[in-house]
Amino acid sequence: MQSVRTPPRPARLNQLGLDGRLVFMVLAIAGIWLLFDVFTQGIFISARNLWNLSVQTASVGVMVSGMVLVIVMRNIDLSIGSILGFTGMFMAVVNTRLVTADTWWGTVLTLLLGLLLGALLGAVQGTWIARLSVPSFIVTLGGLLIFRGGAWLLTSGQTIAPLTESYQVLGGGLNGAIGGPASWAVGLLLMAAIVASDLVTRRQRQRRGLPNRSLGLQLLFTGVSLLVVLGFVLVMNGYADPRTGLPRGMPVPVLIMLGVTAIMMWVVRSTRFGRYVYAYGGNPEAARLAGINTERLTVTVFALMGMLAALAGAIQTARLNAGTNSTGTLAELSVIAAAVIGGTSLSGGTGSIPGAFLGALLMASLINGMLLLDLSSAWQNVVQGLVLMLAVTLDVIVQKRRTR
Repeated sequence: MQSVRTPPRPARLNQLGLDGRLVFMVLAIAGIWLLFDVFTQGIFISARNLWNLSVQTASVGVMVSGMVLVIVMRNIDLSIGSILGFTGMFMAVVNTRLVTADTWWGTVLTLLLGLLLGALLGAVQGTWIARLSVPSFIVTLGGLLIFRGGAWLLTSGQTIAPLTESYQVLGGGLNGAIGGPASWAVGLLLMAAIVASDLVTRRQRQRRGLPNRSLGLQLLFTGVSLLVVLGFVLVMNGYADPRTGLPRGMPVPVLIMLGVTAIMMWVVRSTRFGRYVYAYGGNPEAARLAGINTERLTVTVFALMGMLAALAGAIQTARLNAGTNSTGTLAELSVIAAAVIGGTSLSGGTGSIPGAFLGALLMASLINGMLLLDLSSAWQNVVQGLVLMLAVTLDVIVQKRRTR
């Protein structure tokens, strides 16, 4: 009697509408959390630490979606940590020396100027790469040195502090959370958005004749997504404000990170720009022959990356309540590692925004756990380097298997 072969695991995951890489990422993060929780005697998985972890993830989480687009287009950006530091220092100078009033409009003005500067720096590098055909590795390596030096020259090495209280909100400080009731309101909006998105996606796939999950399976996945949001709100509200004893709620930088991630997912999935980026990454010559303005596309992607690095710089300086010369040092390592771990191929053409987001959470979890274990910064660098090497090695192995 002939035995019935069970389908391979990736095929079963595809039938369920799941990305195997994302499933592996979720399991890896769960394992890391449980391991650190055991070693820290229950401190890691506590409302206070998870609240801090979410804030620590924000700066990398904001930048990683831009890095996905850069790598998908077969480029790399080594300058983002230095852009983060330079624009952060610039915003600290604007906030303390030009905008002296502690008002919301002062914070908005500071942030807008910083974002414009970041976009400009990214666009200059993108133009250099696109028009002169200089490898992005060389251009952004030069940018890494130039912008790091520029942060020092901007203030002659001085630390700029303190920043206004309204600006500190961007970093999730004492006033940098929205409170319990507002967090529940945001959570309900997220739940409604998940339900609406799942309904629209299901109807679109039916209309186009594409396969859908069974109704029961779809309800299960939607329910799990809603439970994740519910758990997130409960954890954020589980950390009390030390001054009032009331729930702190969602931190502002985390809301910024979630907003950026949602917008970038929409850009990738639903806009012509996103389709062009992936088309170029898949086959640059075919993209040119199809009439895509590849030079403008490259400049736009690097400008976007620079703007996101500036946004991360605003979060970092606001969190530290100071502009320092060392802000953002080695941030590019964490961002590139997060993107690659999340499924972005260094050979271009393939990348996942949700996967990169999970990669950012994984890297932040490692750093947070090592800090709780009081490991030195040297050991933290060793671990991050090993994770990056393992991620790239896995990417190479996957690419070899696909070409066989």
